[in-house]
Amino acid sequence: MAVQNGKDLLIKVDQTGEEDFVTLAGLRATRLSFNAQTVDVTSLESTGGWRELLAGAGVKTAAISGSGVFRDANTDARARQIFFDAEMPQFQVVIPSFGTVQGAFQITSIDYVGTYNGEATFDLSLASAGALTFTAL
Repeated sequence: MAVQNGKDLLIKVDQTGEEDFVTLAGLRATRLSFNAQTVDVTSLESTGGWRELLAGAGVKTAAISGSGVFRDANTDARARQIFFDAEMPQFQVVIPSFGTVQGAFQITSIDYVGTYNGEATFDLSLASAGALTFTAL
């Protein structure tokens, strides 16, 4: 895989509940993280005293974060609505030359930031709320 432009990593949200995905406007930085908890099954009989893990038993999670500037009133309003209504709509994360991750996410935080001599910005964090799918390109 060749080097990719970071601006091509996109976070999209379903605007209508009909899989009408729109890019969250104004994002400058985005991140998608996957995590899996482990279940330790080590015992006195474990070979050489090494830890043993139970395959496939831990909880899997994903987190999305992004930061940017206000660019589009519609997607700004949609993000606020999702947070205040505690909705868990479908999101997509488009990973350039790799594929798309899709699933339900909850917006867990929105931070609005303004500095004296700069633009108003926002940071948002999302947590997975169910099974995710991956579609390769």
